[in-house]
Amino acid sequence: MKSVYASSRVYPLLVLGFASGLPLALTSGTLQAWATVDGVSLQSIGFLTLVGTAYTLKFLWAPLVDRYAPDFLGRRRSWMFFSQVLLALFIAGMGFLAPSSHLGLLAVFAVIVAFLSATQDIAFDAYSTDVLRDHERAAGAALKVLGYRLAMIVSGGLALILAGTWLGWQYTYVLMGVFMLVCAVATILAPEPEIVAKAPRTLGLAVVEPLKEFFSRRGAILILVLIVLYKLGDAFAGALSTTFLIRGAGFSMEEVGSINKIFGLAATIIGALAGGSIMSKMGLYRALMLFGLLQAVSNFGYWVLAVTPPHLYSMGLVVAIENVCGGLGTAAFVALLMALCNQQFSATQFALLSALSAVGRTYLAGPLTPPIVLALGWPVFFIMTVFIALPGLALLWFKRAEIKALDQLSR
Repeated sequence: MKSVYASSRVYPLLVLGFASGLPLALTSGTLQAWATVDGVSLQSIGFLTLVGTAYTLKFLWAPLVDRYAPDFLGRRRSWMFFSQVLLALFIAGMGFLAPSSHLGLLAVFAVIVAFLSATQDIAFDAYSTDVLRDHERAAGAALKVLGYRLAMIVSGGLALILAGTWLGWQYTYVLMGVFMLVCAVATILAPEPEIVAKAPRTLGLAVVEPLKEFFSRRGAILILVLIVLYKLGDAFAGALSTTFLIRGAGFSMEEVGSINKIFGLAATIIGALAGGSIMSKMGLYRALMLFGLLQAVSNFGYWVLAVTPPHLYSMGLVVAIENVCGGLGTAAFVALLMALCNQQFSATQFALLSALSAVGRTYLAGPLTPPIVLALGWPVFFIMTVFIALPGLALLWFKRAEIKALDQLSR
C-alpha cells in the first residue's frame, strides 16, 4: 500500500481533503461552541445546524459544475480553486460577528460558507473519482477522510484552544481563512485526471442523463435509502457533541479542544490509514459492515461520559475510539460513493449521493436532538443513537449482493 499512497494521483487528496473538511466545523461544531459560551439558547444552537442545508441540496447545482467550467485549471480544479478563495474571505468575515449580538448576520455568512463549501465538494468529489485508478480508490478514500478529519481537528479542537486562550474568536476565524488560501495553492499544483471526460453538450443533458443512468440500475432506490441510513446513528451522536462535552459532561472549552486535538488527531490518522489498508484486503461490503458496527458501538462511549464524573482520561479514550471508528466508517462510505458513480457523470451523481448522506445530519439529527435530550436526558439519548444505527446495517446486509458486485477494490 505504500507505493499506492505515494502515487501523484493519491497523495494530493490529503491536502484537498483538508480543504473540503475545513469549513464544516466552522459552521457547525466550532460555531456551536462559540454560541454556547456566548450565552445563546440551546434551541437556537440546534437550529443553527440547518446551516448545513447546502450540503444536502448541492445536487441541485451540481449539473452546472458538470456543464460549465473556467479554462483556468480544467473542469474540476477551476471550481475548486475559486470556491476556496471565496471561502477564505467569508470564513475570515465570520470572525467579526459575535453570536450574542449578530446571530442573524452570522448565520447568513455561515450559510454562504456552507454553499461555497458544498460547491467545492461537488468539484472535489468529481475530481477524486476521475483522477484515481480503480486500485487506488481505497488509498484515495482513506487520504480524503484523513485530510477531512485533520481539518475537523484544526477547525474544531485547535480552533477552540486558539479562541479560548490565544487569539480570540475573531482572529481564529481569520487564521482558518488563511489555511483555506494555502489549500487553493495545492489545488493549482494537483494533477489533472489521465482521462478527462467531456462536459455534457447542454445543461439539460447534464441534469437528466446522470439521474436517468443511476435510476436505471436495479435496486437504485434502496441504495439511496442505505446512503441516508448508514451513518445516521453517528450523525445523531455527533449533532450536539461539543455542547454535550461542555454543558452536559462538565468539561471546559479548553479541555474539549485539547483532547480533540491530541487524541482525535492520533485516532484519525490510525482510522483513516487503517481503513484504506483493510478495505483493500477484505473488500468493500465486509468493510462497510464491520466499520458500521464499530461506529455504532462507539456511541456507548458518550453514554459512559454522561453517567460518570468528568475525567480527562475517560474523555480522551472516548474521543479516540469515536474518531477511529468514525474514520473507518467514513473511509468505506466514501469508497462506496466512488464505486456507485459513472465517471461520465461523476460530479452530479457524487453530489446527489453525498447530499443524501447529509439528510440525516441536517434534517433529522440537528433539529431532533435538542428536544430528545431535553425530554430524555443525555444518557438515554446516547443509548438511542446505537439503535438508530441498526436499520442501516440491516439494509446493507439485504443489499450485500449489489455492493459486492460494485466492489472494485483489490483484495
